Amino acid sequence: MSISAKPSILIILMGSLGDVARGLGLVSQIKTHRPASRITWLIEPKCADLVRLHPQIDHIIVFKRQRTVGALWTVLQALRKEHFDITLDLQRHLKSGFFSLLSGAQRRIGFHRRNTKELNWLFNNDFIPYFDENLSKLDHYMKFIEHLGLPAPESLDFGLKGLQVHQMIPPAVAAIQNSFLAVVMGSSWETKDWRFESYYHLVQQILRKQDRPVVLLGGNDQRTVAEKLIEKTGSTNVINLTGNPLLELTAVLKVAAAAVGPDSGPGHLAAAVGTPYVTLFGPTPARRHVPYGCEHLIVQSDLDCAPCYQKQCPEGHARCMETVAVDAVMEKISVALAGNVG
Repeated sequence: MSISAKPSILIILMGSLGDVARGLGLVSQIKTHRPASRITWLIEPKCADLVRLHPQIDHIIVFKRQRTVGALWTVLQALRKEHFDITLDLQRHLKSGFFSLLSGAQRRIGFHRRNTKELNWLFNNDFIPYFDENLSKLDHYMKFIEHLGLPAPESLDFGLKGLQVHQMIPPAVAAIQNSFLAVVMGSSWETKDWRFESYYHLVQQILRKQDRPVVLLGGNDQRTVAEKLIEKTGSTNVINLTGNPLLELTAVLKVAAAAVGPDSGPGHLAAAVGTPYVTLFGPTPARRHVPYGCEHLIVQSDLDCAPCYQKQCPEGHARCMETVAVDAVMEKISVALAGNVG
């Protein structure tokens, strides 16, 4: 079903950093074929600054869920002011479905019932077809573009490649931009985390074989581990930026020569800003979660039980990430730095 020339569209995607980074790819495709459209994005505070960076998003509504009833009322008022024609519910949970209904849009498009959770489908009235886990999450999002009657993109623009970073990057990185390797420490899942010794040997090899500075990235919970790693390497060419703000993380990834780490949000953010990302896969399937344009830069566990899609190892040994070898990761880093494709 095609859409009008000037639709007012609400995108609901309040979830993880990786999901939001991938979802940004829809905006440019809609604007390319419907330049007069008005696009609003409903987001939670943790990723709001990232969404604000996209130059083609016309309006942002922030749901501050900690304020409970007051936050709901604020969002409801903001939604009703917009008079949406179409809502794209990209999150597939109860919360996103509820806001889709509140949007008042005549056409509320969501995932197929079998691809949703928490009765999300009850709140929408139009649905993309069912797809199994063999379809990448990004391609799954792109099915909304097809459902709108717009052509599938030959390549994706996440709205971040032209990002001006000179005011966003810290001084320590400004001096080495475009030459360093970013190493992402940890993830939101226990089973995705690589061993400390593997990180240590990787950083040692980058310093010795690539002769490049290393910048460590990750959440606040990785600061202590990063400090320990720097102390063990004894090198002044390793910089700890774990716990940095989202905009700084975005800028650092953009000016990195390449990045490496587990299946996590920063990997998809790196891809969105055009930086190659070597992904270490254990409990999650690469075909579903590989960052855009980095399909040739994956290193996967060879255990029979992987991928299990579990946040805690059902076997109790959590060995899948241990089988990801440092030498194999270094080979993919060399490919990334050489600019090879496929």
